[in-house]
Amino acid sequence: MTKQVQQLDRVIIRFAGDSGDGMQLTGDRFTAETAQFGNDLSTLPNFPAEIRAPAGTLPGVSSFQLHFADHDILTPGDAPNVLVAMNPAALKANLGDLPRGADIIANTDEFTKRNLQKVGYAGNPLEDESLSEWRVHAVPLTSLTVGALEGFEISKKDAERAKNMFALGLLSWLYNRPTEATVKFLKAKFAKKPTIAEANVAAFQAGWNYGETTESFSVSYEIKPARLAPGVYRNISGNQALAYGLIAASVQSGLPLFLGSYPITPASDILHELSKHKRFGVRTFQAEDEIAGVGAALGASFGGSLGVTTTSGPGVALKAETVGLGVTTELPLIIVDVQRAGPSTGMPTKTEQTDLLMALYGRNGESPVPVVAPATPSDCFHAAIEAARIALKYRTPVMLLSDGYLANGSEPWRVPEMDDLPDISVDFTTEPNGDDGTYLPFKRDPETLARPWAVPGTAGLEHRIGGIEKADGTGNISYDPDNHDKMVRLRQAKIDGIDVPDLEVDDPDGDARILVLGWGSTYGPIAAAVRRVRKGGAKVAQTHLRHLNPLPANTGDVLRSYDKVLLPEINLGQLALLLRARYLIDVIGYNRVRGLPFKAEELAAVIQDVIDSE
Repeated sequence: MTKQVQQLDRVIIRFAGDSGDGMQLTGDRFTAETAQFGNDLSTLPNFPAEIRAPAGTLPGVSSFQLHFADHDILTPGDAPNVLVAMNPAALKANLGDLPRGADIIANTDEFTKRNLQKVGYAGNPLEDESLSEWRVHAVPLTSLTVGALEGFEISKKDAERAKNMFALGLLSWLYNRPTEATVKFLKAKFAKKPTIAEANVAAFQAGWNYGETTESFSVSYEIKPARLAPGVYRNISGNQALAYGLIAASVQSGLPLFLGSYPITPASDILHELSKHKRFGVRTFQAEDEIAGVGAALGASFGGSLGVTTTSGPGVALKAETVGLGVTTELPLIIVDVQRAGPSTGMPTKTEQTDLLMALYGRNGESPVPVVAPATPSDCFHAAIEAARIALKYRTPVMLLSDGYLANGSEPWRVPEMDDLPDISVDFTTEPNGDDGTYLPFKRDPETLARPWAVPGTAGLEHRIGGIEKADGTGNISYDPDNHDKMVRLRQAKIDGIDVPDLEVDDPDGDARILVLGWGSTYGPIAAAVRRVRKGGAKVAQTHLRHLNPLPANTGDVLRSYDKVLLPEINLGQLALLLRARYLIDVIGYNRVRGLPFKAEELAAVIQDVIDSE
């Protein structure tokens, strides 16, 4: 039968089930189909820290949310329009986020008495009136999948595992997604197990056919491609973008890239990605611990490479002494901190912005380092190049603050032309620079205050380097009080003098009285909230910090230009503390530390409250 096709401008889908149900794979594949179709999109994976959390329990629920549209969007969406619930735990864990009237596609096969009791359901919500405010589609996903695979020589357990592909096929039909790439992906993924590959393809196609023939779904939906600037696009996650940015920085600087790293959630994917690109001269070293990883990276910098180490908050704490060594030896080094919920192990798969003060001050002595924070998953690419530019030009370690939301989230990325990337090439010192024909390893560039960089083994440029304080110019060990004061001030002045662009303010009419300021991954929710408030007729300005040390030169002037400054942070007010101290401005902090990004609706209400208080 011919079914109606309804046009939508956007939709938010959330796949949810056990951590072993393949929800992340399902979400990734639906995202890939959507990117291929040409929609703008944003994703929010959310999963337990355990590899396999207890099946059927609330702590074991894994979900993947995708927001896609025919226009520019900024966030994964506040609330799903469609929830695919693979079991009662998935329903219960996510129902609170579901607006009234939304669709629930529930796998009825898993709503057994035992599974219902595991999460505290006294009865079956699919059979009573408790879900009457939602549109419930009860679909026996597991048994339909098993039935579709009866002709395959696989176990019942393997057949049941393919239920996520059945669900993917059904949703692909429901939203008119292309399917060829998913079929190709499944055949490649299970190439060594052709029967499993064909079974998964069959389950995927069965899900599509079910949507086409069942009376449970009388309407399918179409979301037209978004109008994007001309260019070549691909879907990319923050960790992928960051890895590609580091490779591009290596190419643009002419230096080999060396990554010394210890695996840690949610930064490990950068190590995994870079290890695939040896053809670009990338060397990856999986160290025995965090300290060894950063030590190797700093050693690589000493030897003339672009040294990088990647980690999360607990790892930054362990790397602190070696970062301080990089400060005093004045060598380029990039420390990528993909922030996660803490303290200590905290919630490893959840996001936060709680490492800012540690990035700025978490070392002994006066140990200043520049800090750069990307705003979106694709911006991680450009932030990595910017971190490399600063590290190489000013001979300093640089902290790059990503977070779990950016690292795992994805969006369309316009692949840049190499000619459009900055030239960050480096000239090593090859000749003596002293008046008497000697080499002075700490003779500074008058403009940048950076010291020369000589590759070890260069004839005539032998020099000592280490963690003990050095005399200005010669680099000889010095305990002289006046020299120490001078060197401390020189290192600080070098960081203070780094060239960073001025803050740009989005204030369409130029007469807003409220400014919303953000940094890092809050960009999308803040920008989406500002759009909502402006649509309601209110006037509000927005600006976003990428460089957190040094701050842009016009920061104080921008903040003083508005009656009130609102600063949302996923911490207890770390940047607000710094801005109040430096500029004596009573910044209004809005702080939530839930392991989740802000919602646009939430921030729009906060902004409106601040406007109304005027």
